[in-house]
Amino acid sequence: MTTAPTARHNAVGTAHTRVEGRDKVTGAARYAGEIPFADLAHGWLVLSTVTRGRIRCIDTADVLAMPGVVAVLHHGNAPRVETGYVGLLGVPDPTATVFQHERVPHAGWPVALVVAETSEQAREAAEALVVHYEQEPHDVDFTGERPDAYPLDSHMPAVIENGDLQAELAASAVVVDAEYTTAEEHHTMMEPHAATARWDGGRLEVVDSNQGTFWVASELAQMFSLDPSAVRVRSEHVGGGFGSKGIRAHQVAAVMAATELRRPVRVVMTRRQMFSLTGYRSPTRQRLRLGADADGRLRALEHRSLSATSTVHEFIESAAGPARTMYGADAHHTANRLVRLDVPTPTWMRAPGEAPGSFALESAMDELAVKCGLDPIELRARNDPAAGPVSGLPFSGRNLIACFREGARRFGWSDRDPRPGLRREGRWLLGTGTAAASFPAGAGPSTAAVTAEADGTFTVGVNAADIGTGARTALTLIAADALQTAPDHVRVRLGDSDLGPAFIAGGSMGTRSWAWAVTIAAGELRQRLALGADIPPEGITVRSDTTQALGALAPAERHSFGAQFAEVAVDAATGEVRVRRMLGIFAAGRIVNPLTARNQFVGGMTWGISMALHEEAVRDQALGGHYGADLAGYHVACHADVPAIEADWIEDPDPDDPVGIKGIGEIGVVGAAAAIANAVWHATGVRHRDLPIRPDRVLTAGVHA
Repeated sequence: MTTAPTARHNAVGTAHTRVEGRDKVTGAARYAGEIPFADLAHGWLVLSTVTRGRIRCIDTADVLAMPGVVAVLHHGNAPRVETGYVGLLGVPDPTATVFQHERVPHAGWPVALVVAETSEQAREAAEALVVHYEQEPHDVDFTGERPDAYPLDSHMPAVIENGDLQAELAASAVVVDAEYTTAEEHHTMMEPHAATARWDGGRLEVVDSNQGTFWVASELAQMFSLDPSAVRVRSEHVGGGFGSKGIRAHQVAAVMAATELRRPVRVVMTRRQMFSLTGYRSPTRQRLRLGADADGRLRALEHRSLSATSTVHEFIESAAGPARTMYGADAHHTANRLVRLDVPTPTWMRAPGEAPGSFALESAMDELAVKCGLDPIELRARNDPAAGPVSGLPFSGRNLIACFREGARRFGWSDRDPRPGLRREGRWLLGTGTAAASFPAGAGPSTAAVTAEADGTFTVGVNAADIGTGARTALTLIAADALQTAPDHVRVRLGDSDLGPAFIAGGSMGTRSWAWAVTIAAGELRQRLALGADIPPEGITVRSDTTQALGALAPAERHSFGAQFAEVAVDAATGEVRVRRMLGIFAAGRIVNPLTARNQFVGGMTWGISMALHEEAVRDQALGGHYGADLAGYHVACHADVPAIEADWIEDPDPDDPVGIKGIGEIGVVGAAAAIANAVWHATGVRHRDLPIRPDRVLTAGVHA
C-alpha cells in the first residue's frame, strides 16, 4: 500500500481532551500498584524508629513464623549492590541502595523488607518486627546560625560574585536588608510510590510509577551489575511525581526480593513512609540585600540561601539561582550554601530553587518598590536586563514586562491604591500583590521512532513519561502536525525503557525534549512517503536522535517568564488569610494544548497558595521525625482554599525550538507565594517574611494602621 500525507490540520494550539482521559475516568487505565501478576508476593518496608545510630540485631524468627511470611531482607542477608557509579543525576543517594550496612543516619531509614503472600500479612509482620538499636545523639535543628554551612556547586555554581557589593550598598540611596524563610515541603502526589519486580527468562522487568523509565532501568542495571539490555522498566500511567519519582528504595527492595524468591514482588509505600524515603523540598533561610538609586535602579543585589541535606548525600536547594536571571545590578552577589543534618535527603521538587528563591527575591523587590515610592511593576521594568545579568548571554526571548502589562490590565492594577491597610469589607482587610516568575527552558537528548502503518495510521514510540501533565496528548498533536495528518490517525507509545533513551519528565523539559525527537523523525518519514514509498505490512519506521541538534545550539539565556497577581482578604481578629482571586500571565513558548496547559499553570498557582499559607512539615527536635507525617497533619490547599484562578499566556514561541516550545510544568508555582505575601502586606501593612503565613503569625505580627 502507498499513502501520501493528507492536508495539514494544525492540531497544535487547539484544545484537545486527553487521549487517555476516558481510560482514566473509567478505571481502564491501570497504575503501578494495580497491575496483576501471577504468584505475586508483597513486600512491606520497615523503617527505623531512631534518628541516628546503628542496628545491633533484628529478631526475625517470630516474624518468619507468622502466616504468609516468606522472607525478611535486611543488612545481614540482602544482596550487595553497586553504589559507586555515576548515574544520570550523579552518584545515587544511599537511601535507595537499601540494606547495605547497619548504620542509621535519620529517622525513617529503611532497615528491612518483610515479604508475604498478601499485603495485609506483610504489613502485620512488618509492624511486629523487633529491631534493636544503639542510639546516638542527633541534630535536626535548621534554625539559628550554622557555622558548619558550606557552598556546594550543583547544576549551577554555588557562588558568583561580580562587582564591589559593599561599595555599591554604601552608595545606594535606598537599601533593603531582610531575611526570609520557607518551610520544608513534600510532594504529596495522589499516587504513592509503587513497583513490582520480576524475572522473565533471565531478564529483569519492573513495573513502576516513575518520571523516566530509561533512567530507572539504567540505575537498576548499574546497581545490580546487569547488562542494560537485561533490564526493562515500564511506567504507563503515573499519578503525579513533581520530582520525587526517580530511583527510590521501594524499587531496589522489590528487585532484591524478586531475585531472592524468584517470583514477582510488589512494594508500595505508605504516605507516612513517603515522608522519609522519597525526598522533599528543604527548608531555606535566605538573606536579600538590595541597594538602589533614588529612581529605583539596582546598584547592589545580594541573595544568599541556606538549605539542609542529609549526612549521607548532598542535595542543595539553589534558591539564589533566580536572581542570576531576573535583575541586573552593578554588584551582583549570589550564594547557595548547605548544612548537613540527621534528616532524610531532599530532592527535586516542582520548581526546585525557583519556588523558594522567588518568594524571597520578589518579596524583597516589593519592599524596595515601597521604599522607592514606585509601583512594583514599574520597579521591575526599570531593572529588566537586556542580557543575562550574570552570564551576559542574550535571551532567546524575554517577555516579562509584556506579561506584567497584560496582567495589570486584566487584573485592574491601575485602580490600586498603593497605601496599605486601607481597603476593608466588614472584618476583612483587603490587599493585592504581584510578583515575577521565571524558569529555565531547556531540553535533553532524546530518541524517537515514528512508523507509517500499512492501514494509513502512524505509531509514535518515544520513551516519554506522562506524569499527569498531558504529555501523551501533546505529543499526539505535535506528531499529527509534523506528519500532516489528523490526531486520531496517530497512536503514541511511551513509558517503556525498551523504546530507547529519552529525557526524563523533569525541569519542565520533558515535552520539549520528546517533541524535538518526534518532529525530526516524523519530518523525515513524511519526506519518504512523499516520494511514493510503498508501505510493507510491518510499516516503515524512521528513528531520530536529538543529541547533535541540541549540541549545536548557540549559548543563550533560555527561560519562560510570567507575572503573578493575587488579591487576599485577612481577618485581623482570627489571623485567617483567604486568597480571593489570582491571575497569572505567562510567556512560556508556543502552547501545544491550551486545555492541559491551562491546567498546568493553574495547578502550579494552586501550589503557590499552598506554599504561602499551608504547607509546613515540622520536625520533632527530640525524636527527629515529623509531627503528622500524613495528609491530616501536613496541610495542603483544598477546594475551599482555592478561589477563581485565571491563567493565560502571550505569544512567545522559542525561535530555537522546532515547535516553538519552552516549558510550562513548573513556572506556575514560581512567584505565586510572593504575590500572595505581597498582597498580605498591602492588606495589613505588615510584612511577612516567613512561610507559611499561618493565622498565629498574622495575630502575633498584628496590623499596622
